[in-house]
Amino acid sequence: MNHAAASGAAAAQAAAAPYLVVNNVEVIYDHVILVLKGVSLEVPKGGIVALLGANGAGKSTTLKTISNLLRAERGDVTKGSVEFMGERVDQLTPNELVRRGVIQVMEGRHCFAHLTIEENLLTGAYTRKVSRRELAEDLERVYHYFPRLKERRKSQAGYTSGGEQQMCAIGRALMARPQLILLDEPSMGLAPQIVEEIFEIVQDLNTKEKVSFLLAEQNTMVALRYAQFGYILENGRVVMEGTAEELRENEDVKEFYLGLSGEGRKSFRDVKHYRRRKRWLA
Repeated sequence: MNHAAASGAAAAQAAAAPYLVVNNVEVIYDHVILVLKGVSLEVPKGGIVALLGANGAGKSTTLKTISNLLRAERGDVTKGSVEFMGERVDQLTPNELVRRGVIQVMEGRHCFAHLTIEENLLTGAYTRKVSRRELAEDLERVYHYFPRLKERRKSQAGYTSGGEQQMCAIGRALMARPQLILLDEPSMGLAPQIVEEIFEIVQDLNTKEKVSFLLAEQNTMVALRYAQFGYILENGRVVMEGTAEELRENEDVKEFYLGLSGEGRKSFRDVKHYRRRKRWLA
């Protein structure tokens, strides 16, 4: 094989390698509570991957494992590894990980209520040494994707709507120039119209800015419409994975997570009965 062909093969292999790899991770809280039980997943470069499951399945813990925020909640990774761009990152500080381009948008938005929207956005650039001109350009970039934030830029974040605060939290992450955003429950507590608007913006950022996303979401129907691939967590384990289309068409997923079956919509009692059966764990 000549040099040009070898270089081409190496480039193709690098392009095909996963961007983020979570390998057989086990997490324990307070030294006794086993929360994650051998979770493995991958996010390709430029992809949107959904992490699905009911409340308490381990979605948020998985994201905090990746972003190294577990120690603040008395959690420890006791097994497994996390790699980003081919290098282990599970021993880095959260600050070092942000500098590498991995940012988490926490569940519940967590804006600084006493600061204005624009001041909140500016805090997202604190890890970067940039000029005033670059900072202004980054702000305009955020306002391009979130025009509503530009209208509310001088408003205190605590007095804005839940949807505006979610947009502010994502915009603040963008100010750090991320390569991968870990987005935790972006639809929580929001009206369906606002949820659609936020997911459309996520898709825009993915296609136009090439930002990769791993999003934890209970709203399976919406998540699988925008993601390319998905993992379903239950009781701290990955119980199913596949392309978004495969999961949307899977009868078990339709029956349990979408409330649908071949016979039409199921009642809540039927869904509870289904959960006890746990067909995929048999």
